[in-house]
Amino acid sequence: MKNIHIIVATGEWEQDQLRYRRHRLAEFLQKQPETKEVIWLCPTPNQPEKSYTTLTNGIKQWTIHDLFPQKVFRFARYLDRFHKNKLQPLLSYLKQAQEQDTIHLWYTFPGFASLSDLFPWNKVIYDCSDLWASPISGKNSILSAFRQTIISSAENRIIHRANVIFCTSDYLRMRIVDMLGSKEKVFTFENGVEYDLFANHQTKIKNILPVNFDGTVLGFIGGIKPKLDFDLIQEVAQKKREWLFLFVGPDGTNDHPKFKSLLNERNILWTGSVAPSEVPKYMNLIDIGMMPYKSSQYNQAVFPLKLFEFLAAGKSVVGLHLPSTKKYAAESVYTHLDTNDSSQFIRACEKLESQKNHENDVLMRKELAKTKNWNEVFNNMLHLV
Repeated sequence: MKNIHIIVATGEWEQDQLRYRRHRLAEFLQKQPETKEVIWLCPTPNQPEKSYTTLTNGIKQWTIHDLFPQKVFRFARYLDRFHKNKLQPLLSYLKQAQEQDTIHLWYTFPGFASLSDLFPWNKVIYDCSDLWASPISGKNSILSAFRQTIISSAENRIIHRANVIFCTSDYLRMRIVDMLGSKEKVFTFENGVEYDLFANHQTKIKNILPVNFDGTVLGFIGGIKPKLDFDLIQEVAQKKREWLFLFVGPDGTNDHPKFKSLLNERNILWTGSVAPSEVPKYMNLIDIGMMPYKSSQYNQAVFPLKLFEFLAAGKSVVGLHLPSTKKYAAESVYTHLDTNDSSQFIRACEKLESQKNHENDVLMRKELAKTKNWNEVFNNMLHLV
């Protein structure tokens, strides 16, 4: 018997040109010799012409049309009546294969919860990477309270239906254990890194930094979202004009005024979205990786994808309000701060700046990252499945 894996994802494969944990998981499963096919099941604001398309990597992308294209209507992804009928073509497709194949359902976000009960899955797996019901901006409102209620309800159904649950942080694991009243099927597997891609890639992207600039570059790479502390970085940028702050990634703030204000500083540079294959080239422009997160409930649960990518590239890192990463704090490798005080941030970066090119320090960073390779993470997860 061969395996069919259904990955319930937040959006279409190339949305924002970002590669998340779920993308790596899907590609890992696709490469396994016992895999017959991987189906990427996702919502889309656009009316699809046909049920599915085959991506260049061989994964089938099956899309479910949103209630309406506007972001405010995304709550329908968590309510059965708005998507149950739209899932029928996929279920009909799977019924043809269920006698000869093993079919696993992988949730990577709590959408389409009804799917877990609509088919006799061999296994249901929940790979939990975020505190989905909590507002990413950290601000509560009537709308966010409504959203929290329906997402929590959908997630609770998936958690109780799942045969095994993986979490990217101990915070998420303990939360789910509390909900279940048992830790038997809940495991922590933090995010990993494509080690060779970052450790062995020496090329720098050209024509990005200002001409003749030879100062220190502090960099953030990834989706630029309201969970970041734009006020802090703006204050630091004003105090340290000799530093350049490089942001690489799409604007996920919906043109937030604080991000727009940050971009007015002369030593702030934003590239916009870049192709995933180009990320290592941008990484090599950076001297110190920064993960400037706000203090919020949402960020309590976050384990950032970029930590081990920075380290694999030999870069030291400073992170804020990321308790899941504290255990990796080490001299000249990773500095963790529990404050938004700009002076403390500057002192931490100045210390890392003085050690940025020390050969032994670079080696220590890479050695830590090497223990977190994605293939090992996913192999261990698959063993439990």
